[in-house]
Amino acid sequence: MLLRRLGEEPAIVLNGPRTVGKSTLLHALGERSRRPVIDCDDPATRAAVRNDPGRFVSGPGPVLIDEYQHVPELLDAIKAELNRDLSPGRFVLAGSTRYETLPRAGQALTGRVDLVDVLPLAQVEIDGRDADPLIHRLLDGLEAPAVSSASSTTRDEYARRITSGGLPVALRRPPGRSRSRWFANYLDLVIERDVIELSRVRQREMLPRLLTVLAARSGQVLNIAAAAEAVGMEKSSAENYIRLLEAVFLIQRLPAWGTTLGSRVARQPKIHLVDAGAMAWLTGVTPEKIATNDPSVLTEYGHLVETFVVGEILKQVSWWDAPVAAGHFRNAIAEEVDLVLERDDGTVIAVEVKAGTRVDRSDLAGIQALRTRIGTRLVKAVVFYTGPLAYDHEDGTAVLPIDALWTG
Repeated sequence: MLLRRLGEEPAIVLNGPRTVGKSTLLHALGERSRRPVIDCDDPATRAAVRNDPGRFVSGPGPVLIDEYQHVPELLDAIKAELNRDLSPGRFVLAGSTRYETLPRAGQALTGRVDLVDVLPLAQVEIDGRDADPLIHRLLDGLEAPAVSSASSTTRDEYARRITSGGLPVALRRPPGRSRSRWFANYLDLVIERDVIELSRVRQREMLPRLLTVLAARSGQVLNIAAAAEAVGMEKSSAENYIRLLEAVFLIQRLPAWGTTLGSRVARQPKIHLVDAGAMAWLTGVTPEKIATNDPSVLTEYGHLVETFVVGEILKQVSWWDAPVAAGHFRNAIAEEVDLVLERDDGTVIAVEVKAGTRVDRSDLAGIQALRTRIGTRLVKAVVFYTGPLAYDHEDGTAVLPIDALWTG
């Protein structure tokens, strides 16, 4: 996909969390094109680039720059180059801070840069499968492939996958203390380096506490006032800090979908951790705790399963070339759909997530409410659950094991 975009766009920004493989992708591109990678994460390189950004962005493309957000002045220099030459494939930038949140970024390259999300590994990537992703089939208007046998993924296997997440370096660590140390150091690094670089934070010690509170509320409607109260800070400060945590890819907001459908449709976004493994670590949910069937742990696990599945789907969406709007639907009587995908032709795919092994009629209330409001625009509804069987409910909703996302 990246090579195809290089043939069409003058500048590409690879956006994503630290350690997901952006640098690896950039170096692979450098080897292919025989071009060096300018690494702005290196202090000496960063100082040299800051002193003369124009020198580093001139010359034949592609110019490859890693962690460009450390030197925002680069964007003005690139803009000047693109004013002279808008040929495809001139620049590829990689950064661990959302492009839209950088100082001056919005006005520097607007209309001239293509944003490509590089997210934590999806399960289909971890397993090394090259089959057509399930979500791509649905976006193409195709039915999910028929399942010839029951899913063999056990409850314990789901718990292991979901609590591991998709950050490559974490996955190389054995579960337990080693992986816990990595998550602790990783989150501390992102907060200490990336967040602090973005903004002057008066209450730095509040950031990890706020992140932990948000992790416990992942998969739920975002209530900034309640989150602020839980950590003992002003709502305005919490709002600013949440934007910072979002900017460095620790959390993501899933906007409310269908706000034009009437006053009785919720307008607040949901909050999700970007990586389910980080969420599991922050909330203390482990496979061993899940196996105890403690009700409080299972409630947290339910939110974790939703965050995991939503994340898996959004990763597959990020590989899709056409625009897809993602959101959640919730009405005034709390009937909700966990994920709504709207294609550029206005048609909609609804996704509900259940951590249990059964799907009852009541579990489809949100999908039915959405279908009542938008009619034939809803072209497909899917419920993902941890049960073994794939089947169609009597209303046409497809009920699929969660592992269909990576086994097809």
